[in-house]
Amino acid sequence: MEENFEGLKVMVIDDSKTIRRTAETLLQKAGCTVITATDGFDALAKIADTHPDIIFVDIMMPRLDGYQTCALIKNNSAYKSTPVIMLSSKDGLFDKAKGRIVGSDEYLTKPFSREELLGAIRQHVTKVQS
Repeated sequence: MEENFEGLKVMVIDDSKTIRRTAETLLQKAGCTVITATDGFDALAKIADTHPDIIFVDIMMPRLDGYQTCALIKNNSAYKSTPVIMLSSKDGLFDKAKGRIVGSDEYLTKPFSREELLGAIRQHVTKVQS
């Protein structure tokens, strides 16, 4: 069954062009509108303009890392209910715990599969049409 997330705005924040492109391709095939950002500063400017429904953020990024970016998103009353999914190449308990502290909703380990990406959307975005 092919899922349809038509009209859903998804932001992918990662300093890796490969990861951004992979996620963008997978998400667009599922009908999502994808907004990409290279780091936290880039993302924060775009979030205000685009109001994404869900945000995937890499932990290891220059300037503003994923934890700082997530904390800033969650501390803003306009976006605190927006699900933020942390992406990391490390599958550490410490990273997961730290992600929860800053308010992330889930934690995916890279490389993630299409199923994990879409599963996270399905789980956290309430207005997905079933």
